[in-house]
Amino acid sequence: MTDLSKKTRAAFEHMAVPAPFRKRALANLERWLSDDQFAAAWPQLDHLQETGRQDELFDAFFQEIPFGTSGRRGPVGFGTNRFNPATLGTSIRGHCDFLLGTTSGSPPSVVIAYDVRSFQDLREIYNPGLPNPLLGMLSKDFARIAAGIYAARGIKVWLADSEKNGYVTTPELSFSIRELGASGGLNISASHNHPDDNGAKIYDDEGAQAVAPRDQELADYVAEAGEARELPWEEAIESGLINSIPAEIHTHYIQVNLDSSLDPKARGAKVAFTPLHGTGRTSVEQTLQKAGFELQCLPLQKTPDGTFPTVPFHCANPEVPESMDLVTRFAEAGGFDLALATDPDADRLGMAIPGSGQGWHFLDGNQIGLLLAAYLLDSTPAADREELYCITTTVTSSLLARLVRSRGAKCVDHLPTGFKYIAAVLKAIDDSGNYQGSFHASPAGFLLGTEESHGYLVTGAVRDKDAAGASLLLAELAARLKEKGESISSYLDAIYLELGYTATHSISTVMLGAQGYLNIRSVQDQLRQQPPGQIGNRDVEDVFDHSDEEGPGGPILSGTDRMARNILEFKLRGGARVIARPSGTEPKHKIYAEVPSPALGQEAPIEALNRQKLETDELAAKLAADFQAEMLRRIGIELPPCAIEISDLLPLESKQEFAGTLLPRLVSQLTSGKSAGEVEEWLDKRMEKFGSDGRLLVAGAVSAYCRQEALDPLVQESLERLFAVESSTPAEEQD
Repeated sequence: MTDLSKKTRAAFEHMAVPAPFRKRALANLERWLSDDQFAAAWPQLDHLQETGRQDELFDAFFQEIPFGTSGRRGPVGFGTNRFNPATLGTSIRGHCDFLLGTTSGSPPSVVIAYDVRSFQDLREIYNPGLPNPLLGMLSKDFARIAAGIYAARGIKVWLADSEKNGYVTTPELSFSIRELGASGGLNISASHNHPDDNGAKIYDDEGAQAVAPRDQELADYVAEAGEARELPWEEAIESGLINSIPAEIHTHYIQVNLDSSLDPKARGAKVAFTPLHGTGRTSVEQTLQKAGFELQCLPLQKTPDGTFPTVPFHCANPEVPESMDLVTRFAEAGGFDLALATDPDADRLGMAIPGSGQGWHFLDGNQIGLLLAAYLLDSTPAADREELYCITTTVTSSLLARLVRSRGAKCVDHLPTGFKYIAAVLKAIDDSGNYQGSFHASPAGFLLGTEESHGYLVTGAVRDKDAAGASLLLAELAARLKEKGESISSYLDAIYLELGYTATHSISTVMLGAQGYLNIRSVQDQLRQQPPGQIGNRDVEDVFDHSDEEGPGGPILSGTDRMARNILEFKLRGGARVIARPSGTEPKHKIYAEVPSPALGQEAPIEALNRQKLETDELAAKLAADFQAEMLRRIGIELPPCAIEISDLLPLESKQEFAGTLLPRLVSQLTSGKSAGEVEEWLDKRMEKFGSDGRLLVAGAVSAYCRQEALDPLVQESLERLFAVESSTPAEEQD
């Protein structure tokens, strides 16, 4: 047993948060410090107390790590608000109770998968000189703990075997649940989060995450879960309660994706691919190679490595353009036709293509979804499209639904964010042939499920987003266009000329700790209670609250349903819109801005379209920035103008510190007469907290600062050199 220090108690009691948070943090920490099951954590917790890291301690204990979107996800570490064997254990014990209490007939069974993560304390929270039982823990280790807990309750487990059969991706897990007739599943993965994060995502017997009210029922079981006990590993194996997933399941999964092909002869595209050190080689790479495409995997990123060492910011997320820098350069140098990337669990897909001129272009999630929908529909005779349908979320570009309907097909496009809602539509159609009583369809008519965060599904055999099937169709599209002397870029432009270019821009504001938790909720509540009458220079013409029970979503079914529908949509003059919502899996508030432009017509010159793209993109970016400024003002925060250009991977506090304090102080250092080496040393020390890629994360803000401030030319030149940004001084002035 160890003691709660007076310093920690005083710090907690003076935290600027409501009393219940302070009381809960103290109680949770005291419980950990007095319970022998947490004895291995005591040296590190004592170290945090002794070194004045009370903010870190408070964040680790002020709440139970939320059971959002059918699972828990967050930083690995010690505490109730961290992912560790204890918080995993209550999740699994609760899932066991749920399965045993709700499954009829034969005893329940689950399928477990895991990604490549390994906790290495890259955030440098803990003392490396003290024992740390979490250090080096793999996703596989957490999966084995979960398997032992299921087995202890008599629940049969099908477990991925990384030594024998390779990793199982998230979509293959979904497929495996359905193929094996399991009662549910578990994936140990934090998807695209920081390498030091991990999570436990729970699936139902449909191979999907549960939606309301079923997800609330599961969350209630987890909240009431008692202590979790593991069955010893060898005993569980000998009793037949833990088994490897049969190898033929993987073969069937690959074949299902191969069956999605529309033109098996179109195989002339040359594909560069990176799994970003994750599991994607078992799905995307194998699918494309078996289909007959020439594919090369980026050598530097092909090996599974949960620290994602060669990915900028260690952020293996194909939503982030920089994550694809290496594979794009590889593709450009090798004369490839497209570059593809997957996140660690291979459900998200990123894509880059050659531009119409020089260089390559990163495509966002909306553009990739648009390409898939267009290819699927354009490959179907017009007379056969009436029964086809696509499913998407409300934050996805409205251009997708316009395209689908313009081709004579149907679209469900008002869903909350999260692929489980797309899966729920598929289940409703499977069960009754309609969704919400008014959308009538058949399972055979399903064409595409897509969301803006790079998630795509092209087969109903899987019930989560899947990079494999989408990558096959995109490579196939590139091959067909190549045969005709055309390109993906020109194909996309033709859609814009026909229907009008629509710009989208998103901003995520990360707000950490208890205060961040409160700020995120306060912002959304204030926007709901007092919506802005104007955003930037555009009047707000209508506000659509997705939690309105009179709207398309219908009655609120549970607390989890209320959280999922905490979405506000502001419709503006000129057809633009802004959407605001808290994230369901991370401590962030998200803004989506959309600005449509009129169709120019197929005869319009490409130069006119390029100008329209540039102008509309700028409008959408400004609209998102104006809304973020309005949002932050609601909680008393003013960011310097240049801070909007800091990467959203950094939390709000870091943006405030860099733009408001560090950058002006750096200018003072540059005018103080110190040598370049002394300034560099000063900057290195202060940038340590921003991580190894800190300068890259803030480079945009430095560039904006140089444009916005009247700086001495030598100071500006020094800033641009220190952060490796392009000069903002016109070329003629440089001469």
